[in-house]
Amino acid sequence: MSSRKIPKSARTEREGSKNREDRRMSNRNVSESRELTDSARLDAYRKSFYQSSLPDLPKIPGYHVCWLTTTNTRDPLHSRIRLGYELIEAADIPGWEHASIKDGEHAGYIGVNEMIAAKLPIHLYEAYMQESHHIQPLSEEEKLTVANQTIAEEASMKVRRPGKSLRPLMMEEGNEELGQVPPTPNFAELNDEA
Repeated sequence: MSSRKIPKSARTEREGSKNREDRRMSNRNVSESRELTDSARLDAYRKSFYQSSLPDLPKIPGYHVCWLTTTNTRDPLHSRIRLGYELIEAADIPGWEHASIKDGEHAGYIGVNEMIAAKLPIHLYEAYMQESHHIQPLSEEEKLTVANQTIAEEASMKVRRPGKSLRPLMMEEGNEELGQVPPTPNFAELNDEA
């Protein structure tokens, strides 16, 4: 039996024809619809808005930790620092050296792309959250309550025409709680639960 060597060009030609057959099989007509279903679209929507591209920062006792942007001109980093935010150095969180910025004005701090890690003393976090999510909404609610009362008073003072009566104004659903001050939540505890 003689062992005959096949020239390389013939071997490549034969392998090439096999690859073409494989491609023809994968390019065959598809009988099922390639249109996305509503549930597939909903899943894609969820992923596009809710997936996290930033790693979760570990908790630092006595602080609220978060990511701040370095590119938003309406919320610049220097304003956050003036409010009490402190940038987190890689040395502050052991094991995060890989995420430290290597050069530039933020060198040595933890960062991902244009985002930089920061911490805020918990007492300031609590005060800011109370102002933004409790006091200001209550102030807006008070304005709505006064407006509703004014409308009701004006309606009750209108002179009734003969044969016509005014229907009493009914409080719309969901407005019963207007004017009732809820207890102040503890935002630091809510943050710990998240």
